[in-house]
Amino acid sequence: MFTGAWIFEDRADAGRQLATVIEGEAFDDPVVMALPRGGVPVGYEIAVRIGAPLEILIVRKIGAPGHLEFGLGALVDGDVPELVLNREAIRLVHPPAGYVEAETERQHAEILRRRALYFGDSKPISPEGREVILVDDGIATGGTVRAAIKALGRMGVRRLVLAVPVAPKSELAVLKGSVDRIVCLATPFAFRAVGLHYRDFEQTSDEEVVALMRKAELLERPG
Repeated sequence: MFTGAWIFEDRADAGRQLATVIEGEAFDDPVVMALPRGGVPVGYEIAVRIGAPLEILIVRKIGAPGHLEFGLGALVDGDVPELVLNREAIRLVHPPAGYVEAETERQHAEILRRRALYFGDSKPISPEGREVILVDDGIATGGTVRAAIKALGRMGVRRLVLAVPVAPKSELAVLKGSVDRIVCLATPFAFRAVGLHYRDFEQTSDEEVVALMRKAELLERPG
C-alpha cells in the first residue's frame, strides 16, 4: 500500500495500475464485481488483465434528507435486495418517520431500472463459492463499499479482495477485518474527495457501463 497524492489520468488508467498489482496473485475462479457506475471502467481493466468475467453489483445509497451524499445506509441488489443501515447515522440525523422506507423504495426502483439496462434478460453471475474482486473508483466515507462487502458475505463468497485506486487510511482500517485482502494504490494525507486524485473524473454514463460490459463479455467468450 502506497502513500502520497497520486493523480490518475482517468478511471481506465487507475484500473490498469491496479491490474499491474493484482495480476501477480494466484486466483482460483475469480469474478470482478464492480460498483456502478464509476467502478466499472476500473474493474474492466482488471478483468481483462487477469482473464476474469466482469460483473456489476448495484448498490444505491440511502441519503439523508437534504444531504443525499450523507449516507444513512445502502440498498444492495440481489435475488432479495439487501438493506444495510447505519444506525449511528440515523440516530444523528433522526430522519422523519417513513423517510428511510420511502427512500429505500425510490432506490429500489433505480436498481430495477439499472438492472434492466445493464443485464437485459441475462442473469448476473453468482458470486457464491467464488473468489471475488470488489472494485470501485475510490472510497470516501466507505458506506457503499461496506454495504457491498456485507451483502457479498451473505451471498457466500469464498474469498473477497477489495481493490480501489484511492481511499483514506481511516476507512481502510475499518474495512480491513471485513475482507481477505485490500489493494489500494494511494492513501493521501488529509483525504478530501476521490475526484481530486483524477485528472479526468467525468461521471461515467449508463451507456459507457453497458458498452464495457458487452466488450468484456465478448473478450470472455470469443466467437
